Amino acid sequence: MNLIVAVDKNWGIGCNNRLLVRIPNDQKFFRQETTGKVIVLGRKTLETFPNGLPLQNRLNIILSKDPSYKVKDAIVVHSISELLEELKKYNSRDIYIIGGDSVYKQMLPYCDVAHVTKIEQVYEADSYFPNLDEMDEWTITADSEEQTYFDIEYTFLKYERKSKK
Repeated sequence: MNLIVAVDKNWGIGCNNRLLVRIPNDQKFFRQETTGKVIVLGRKTLETFPNGLPLQNRLNIILSKDPSYKVKDAIVVHSISELLEELKKYNSRDIYIIGGDSVYKQMLPYCDVAHVTKIEQVYEADSYFPNLDEMDEWTITADSEEQTYFDIEYTFLKYERKSKK
């Protein structure tokens, strides 16, 4: 299973239920990685999308504790165990966890690959992604040249969970 996220230098991912910054190349990378795939996200993340609607050309699975929560054109699950059961129907290589912070934290143990856009700035943030650089079980297996968007420098990193020996 995959995670895909953009983080600042402090591994911040959002503030007031919004992305810290929008970088067109990062959004393009997100589209390329997730189109035609299964994406898993929380209700609050869904509410940040245009008109609060699921992303097109993807199977959207929404995690919400509210048992009455329904979303047109999406599957809604109400617990991690229910989510894991639903995900058994799909190839794990085609599953992308896309946020927010509580969904990332709960699903990190089940993921083997993390696509991280690391932004070389610090923003005001109130939600964070776990710092993979501080976790022995994760290692960087690919990184891009440094990219620049106006005055924002960033790199695309691929982290993979080290295989258990």
